[in-house]
Amino acid sequence: MAETIVHALQSCALPLLEARMLMQCVTGYSRVQLLTHDTEVLNDAQQVHWQTLVARRIKGEPMAYILGEREFYGRLFAVNPHVLIPRADTETLIEAVLADFGTESISLVDLGTGSGAIALTLAAERPNWQVCATDVSAEALAVACQNAQRLNTSVRFFEGDWWGALPADEHLKFHVLVSNPPYIEANDAHLSEGDVRFEPLGALTDGADGLQHYRRILHDVARYLHTNGAVYFEHGYNQGASVRGLLSEAGLTQVRTIQDLSGNDRVSTGILK
Repeated sequence: MAETIVHALQSCALPLLEARMLMQCVTGYSRVQLLTHDTEVLNDAQQVHWQTLVARRIKGEPMAYILGEREFYGRLFAVNPHVLIPRADTETLIEAVLADFGTESISLVDLGTGSGAIALTLAAERPNWQVCATDVSAEALAVACQNAQRLNTSVRFFEGDWWGALPADEHLKFHVLVSNPPYIEANDAHLSEGDVRFEPLGALTDGADGLQHYRRILHDVARYLHTNGAVYFEHGYNQGASVRGLLSEAGLTQVRTIQDLSGNDRVSTGILK
């Protein structure tokens, strides 16, 4: 049955904002154009597309996966179910690194880059930085490479497990390490709630106490960081004390935790002496 844009929006079971975003995807119209073309009738293909997208959202699939993108630090990043959806909390890490290093020329590595949101944002904000990024997932790196192209930003990507992804023959060392590793504890209730249900499990949890990957990364940190190199870890709101302890045990000094905009512990950092 023929349906106008306005009727489709009004009869939809979704919140109006979400419905409008999906309709923009179906029609290619901007939000303003939706208002000025709201009496237009959806053609058969558009009607099927609309109904498909609405059904996916009603089942709980994240809007970011349905639309194929999510904004992060003022830029749009492609996302799909192979990568975590970038979140505003992670901007805390971005702000900390940019504030601490200003415009000086440094080398930086992002371990477990996923969509590339952290590495590409830092590279875009500081084009003079030499940025590398790794991920164990080839599918995730494909998304990161896609984002590098769409943002016209230069980052070297390597596939592999944490430090092991880096080419041994280049003996790479860095001034800064950033990482947002899987930190949710196994069997945490959050794994079965909201958008998280649709995100890659291996990028969310280490299957243990949520701290295993920090330990693995820190085990070899002295081999890959310059003296006075800095580590920035994103972590859960209740893991600040634990991650600070791990940083101190690994020999880092000036260890501190930075809160996100909600006042929760979000990023812990330290300096390698």
